[in-house]
Amino acid sequence: MKYSELIVEKEGSLVTVTLNGPKQLNTLSVRMLRELKEVALSFQNDPGIRVVILTGASEVFSAGLDLKDPEVQKMVSGTMDERRERVMLGPRACRAWEETEPVTIAAVEGFCVGGGVSLVISCDFRIMGQSAFMRIPEIELGLNYSWGSIPRLLHLIGPAKTKQMILLGERVPAKKCLTWGLAEEVVSDGSTMEAAIALGEKILKKPPIPVYMTKQAITTITAALDRAGIYMDADQFLLTTYSEDHERGLAAFLNKKLNNSS
Repeated sequence: MKYSELIVEKEGSLVTVTLNGPKQLNTLSVRMLRELKEVALSFQNDPGIRVVILTGASEVFSAGLDLKDPEVQKMVSGTMDERRERVMLGPRACRAWEETEPVTIAAVEGFCVGGGVSLVISCDFRIMGQSAFMRIPEIELGLNYSWGSIPRLLHLIGPAKTKQMILLGERVPAKKCLTWGLAEEVVSDGSTMEAAIALGEKILKKPPIPVYMTKQAITTITAALDRAGIYMDADQFLLTTYSEDHERGLAAFLNKKLNNSS
């Protein structure tokens, strides 16, 4: 299958998926979210694929949801059916990556923001460049942090740090991500793909069936109660899009982007 917003490259049993929107800082459009779900599901049909690396083009992972995408804007201005369908795109893409059969490794350069964080915590492992950081700015935009991400963060870093990361919306640098458990490895800038491939090659040397069974067992046990919250946080997201806080937060964000580009 051909993708317009992703680059998918296969070498043996290892696949690299690149978010391909460098001019937009790899922001997540509606089309890209749909393609991310489709490509993750497609791996289930190819037992020869055992490791998948997810990365971003142009030394940036992702600036998060593309708030300027007209299709994304239907989350706040479309019919209720349109809004609900689009609100579920992120959760479904993240779940597809969490549940896909190959081992997944996120190679994170530069910044990883909002929905970008949601994607990388849906992967099995995360490798970050030393200057990279993660940030969750949703509250500043008058939104809750959704996409089923809160349970995943809780499993990785615990309740206090999850609250700190979401409520404060501050940058979490790579070294702190490593200390917290958000990253498994921090390497020199520009070396994340090399490190991800090295990790992938170690995994490829292991017997495939027990690797698959172990991944699925851990994912299933860890996420056993998480599914109940996905629709709840999606509905909360939909509700917050009606709030004055969101209107003000979005206007401030778009004005800031406009001023920075002028």
